[in-house]
Amino acid sequence: MDILNPTAVIGTNAWGGSLYGKAIRGSYVEDDIILDAMRVAKEEDIPLYDLARDYGLGKAQKMIGEFGTEDIFLSAKYTPFTHYKPGCVRKSLEKDLKDFKREYVDIYWLHLPTDVEEHLKEIIELYKEGKIRHIGVSNFTLEECKLSKRILDAAGIPLYGVQNHYSIICRDWEKNGLLAWCKENGILFWAWAVLEEGMLVDPRIKKKSPMKLTYRRKLKKLRKLYKIMIKVAERHEIKVPQVAISFCATKGVIPMCGCRKPYQVTDLAEAVKVRLTPGEMKRLEEVADEANVNIMGADIFRAFVRKKK
Repeated sequence: MDILNPTAVIGTNAWGGSLYGKAIRGSYVEDDIILDAMRVAKEEDIPLYDLARDYGLGKAQKMIGEFGTEDIFLSAKYTPFTHYKPGCVRKSLEKDLKDFKREYVDIYWLHLPTDVEEHLKEIIELYKEGKIRHIGVSNFTLEECKLSKRILDAAGIPLYGVQNHYSIICRDWEKNGLLAWCKENGILFWAWAVLEEGMLVDPRIKKKSPMKLTYRRKLKKLRKLYKIMIKVAERHEIKVPQVAISFCATKGVIPMCGCRKPYQVTDLAEAVKVRLTPGEMKRLEEVADEANVNIMGADIFRAFVRKKK
């Protein structure tokens, strides 16, 4: 896999202990099954994992370190829940590297736009030390992305990518110009919550989860969209969730999907190879806009961004 041109990313937010797995995804998956999924990821040439210190209540990063990080790519984050303090990023990254049993991470993201310049300057130091191979930003607006690019450009470092929420029903970053800006500047756009926490799946398969119970009142509004997704899935001989993934791939967006089981990795790898027709894309967008359903929201983490002092 070319890290500068990945086709998909495996999320690890639901990796962890039994209590966490059940709370987030409604079920626990044993470590040996996750290891099988990682083997499939290598076979499918998508051995790229997105992590953060809080995933699995802190267990996800330790798990992947124990499983072995040879021949895989690691994406990690620094989440600034407080204002910048000298050494804060370094301290966090060193913990990450200890968990990963590695000397570097392939991509390191500034996870929220708090004190952007100060945090990025410390990330740049770590980049120059070889502890970070590529730098990205996550949950940033278009203007915040432009600021980040200017800071990195001044240091002679390219902005690798932007990692924001994007799905069929959440295309705000496309409508406000961020997606186009990324394409114009050769910056990758990674999309998280592509399946909207399990809402953009096959409604005919009755599977309960805490997330579905939380958003069950909104499911009725998505009935028309589900019908279109089912038709598109049948036409391309794929599953309904794969339509949501293929939608992103057709847009040139890199989908991030939580995978704990081998078949989920296979589904992800198959879906990103499918390109929907212009007519299918238009119809999906029209029906999604008509539904006007907000599950996660494009800027759900804005409340955690600290105002400039």
